[in-house]
Amino acid sequence: MRFLRAVPRPIPALGVLVLLIALGACAGRRRGEGPAMRGETLLRVENQSWYDMTVYVLRGSHRVRLGTVSASSSTIFTLPRDIVGSGTPLRFLADPVGSRRTPISDEISVFPGETIVLTIPNQP
Repeated sequence: MRFLRAVPRPIPALGVLVLLIALGACAGRRRGEGPAMRGETLLRVENQSWYDMTVYVLRGSHRVRLGTVSASSSTIFTLPRDIVGSGTPLRFLADPVGSRRTPISDEISVFPGETIVLTIPNQP
């Protein structure tokens, strides 16, 4: 996977730092329940790294801070409704606390009600 800065040029990364998998949130839904029924789009961040990560969502040049994920833990964020549209292309930035490297995921299309899983592997 390649990582890009906000401007289109490659940056050094810690190998494969961010694995991004888009998953539909349609399995196991019941009437009137769950975030998908409310139109919420979720981001689950699984941080396997030794660093705490500050996570941002990027839409074009617009950057929104979602929050921080502690080292070796998982957190779920709700993406702001004004960021997610019908098939909106988004990227995610994981900024390691205490490091100068800031990898950005490839662009993916995100739909309202989906759950996105962002896995940050541990790097030596």
